[in-house]
Amino acid sequence: LFALEERINSTIFDQCTPAIVPEVYLQSAAEKTLLVVDIFPGSNKPYYIKKSGKHKGTYIRVGSTNRKASQETIEALERQHRKVSFDSLPVYDCGLEDVNLKPFQKAYRDLTGKPIGKSQLRNLGLLTPERDQVHPTHAALLLSDSSARKRYFPYAKIECARFKGTTKQVFLDQTTIDDPIFETVEPCMAFIKKNIALGATIGEIYRADRWEYPLEAVREAMINAIIHRDYAILGSDIKVAIYDDMLEITSPGPLPDFLPIEELGTGRSEIRNRVLAPIFKDLKLIEAWGSGIQKMKTELKDYPEIDLVLQEAGHTFQVQFITKGPKKEIGTDQAGTKQGLSKDQVGTKQGPSREMQVSAFRPNDDQFRLLQISTDAKAIVDLMRFFDRSNRTKFKKSLIAPLIEAGLLEMTDPGSPNSPKQKYQTSDKGKELIKGGIHLAQVVC
Repeated sequence: LFALEERINSTIFDQCTPAIVPEVYLQSAAEKTLLVVDIFPGSNKPYYIKKSGKHKGTYIRVGSTNRKASQETIEALERQHRKVSFDSLPVYDCGLEDVNLKPFQKAYRDLTGKPIGKSQLRNLGLLTPERDQVHPTHAALLLSDSSARKRYFPYAKIECARFKGTTKQVFLDQTTIDDPIFETVEPCMAFIKKNIALGATIGEIYRADRWEYPLEAVREAMINAIIHRDYAILGSDIKVAIYDDMLEITSPGPLPDFLPIEELGTGRSEIRNRVLAPIFKDLKLIEAWGSGIQKMKTELKDYPEIDLVLQEAGHTFQVQFITKGPKKEIGTDQAGTKQGLSKDQVGTKQGPSREMQVSAFRPNDDQFRLLQISTDAKAIVDLMRFFDRSNRTKFKKSLIAPLIEAGLLEMTDPGSPNSPKQKYQTSDKGKELIKGGIHLAQVVC
């Protein structure tokens, strides 16, 4: 045994570089003596087979297989050794004039109340001065609203899809979100809410809305996917897949090898993108370091029918919200799901009454709140301030236009839609919807 121990130590030392010092010890089990070799993660990455060289002799573990590391992976390992994150690296061949950070600066100023000029951008790690020039970093490109972001990071986008059944064979709905990454959370959540069921338990006085999946947990998973993904992997994007029995979020890049999956949710945090993470915290997208998984688990306490699965799949990380057992039919005490309104709201099981007919349009939470606050006419700037929005075009497209088309919201001056004095107010049909509390489907006469 001792001769074997020496031979193992010599083999590892002679064939690997940088030098690896394993821990070798004896252990008894089932009346046998085992020689145990423990090799712990080191800081001098990458480690590789000496005779093959770094580019051909570096291997990584993917599932149960050993694979030769790609150039991207080797560079990521070298950054770990230097304690440098990918998002902090400067982009030398991209000029400042090609990076539009004005929407980000406005959002940052509105949410934090802090000034954000060039000196603040440098302090945040978005600009890097070298010699007589200033270069944008990868983080700056990811936050920018410019063609440079799409040129350097064509896959820094989110693909969302709703599938029929439990496979990817048939699409029911899909969209691509290709905005600056700090603006991607809300469009993702809007797509998810559009494609999952919403029930409502009718009480004596109030009705309690309950989504098919816990939205706060899903939102945390989305934010984690955006902030912790490996943006150095240029050929993959974040994917949101909704099936009949599962909601799945897949982010490029596995967990850091020094963060075991069993330690997720313990409060321990390992930040992959060290420039973007503090910015997301300033923008109130992150509440506290290491709290995301804990928050998901807390939200799921009210959803005993949902299992939370965290797993590495190949070179990605997945969060799955899985429905246990068969999908439940909506009972007579629930309303507004994809299955339709219950008899408590429409009067009969056979269908809605003449006064209440359900169309395909279903106002989401933000659209319903907009109707509530617009019973008195409001200017668009006041509405945008209420929702903390900064992009007028996107605000009109995502909230105002669908409500006007559905006849739930109307303009005070419809003859001049672009008038600076234009205001928006809830229509009589919208007020009836609010009064009934049925913001899950459009009510048409």
